[in-house]
Amino acid sequence: MKYDLSEVTEIIRNRRTIYPEQYTDRVVQKDMVTNILNNAIWAPTHKRTEPWRFKVYSGEGKQKLATILASAYKQLTPADQFNESKLEKLQRRIERTSVIIMMTMKRSEKVTIPEIEEVEAVSCAAQNIMLTATAYGLGSFWSSPKFIYDPRCSELMGYAKEDVVMGFMYLGYPEVAWPKSHRKPLEYVTEWIDG
Repeated sequence: MKYDLSEVTEIIRNRRTIYPEQYTDRVVQKDMVTNILNNAIWAPTHKRTEPWRFKVYSGEGKQKLATILASAYKQLTPADQFNESKLEKLQRRIERTSVIIMMTMKRSEKVTIPEIEEVEAVSCAAQNIMLTATAYGLGSFWSSPKFIYDPRCSELMGYAKEDVVMGFMYLGYPEVAWPKSHRKPLEYVTEWIDG
């Protein structure tokens, strides 16, 4: 065997969503985030378009993100759906988190590639982020508030309208015991066709 499969399996099976409310105030170091993102960019990508784009917010930069997201939420949420407590929760989570990575799908100029394949590539990059964070013992939370899928959001975040903001990855040291989980047995979700 080329790699220690038991370690790889353990990382995959122990990856959990850990929310910013469950983080300590310990700072995630920049070199760790660099390693996390270097693993992210090794995700599969059709025709090597590498559609992922990242903006990393930490320290004072988090206030810039809070301001941008508050403005986007106010502009893009219909008045009858606007919820002040959701906005406050969004801002509290930003304050509570050491590092937030905005993940965006930059639409390829190779129009032969369906948009869904570019979205899938960024999703694979997000999984690499979460797995690497798990290996470091960091909690991760992929947040995708509804308003970010409005095409106008991409422009508010500094991207072209055909690009897609896919969410925000919150990273921090958990102050809670590492959560446990389970999955349905394989036979519930798999059909074998042998002949």
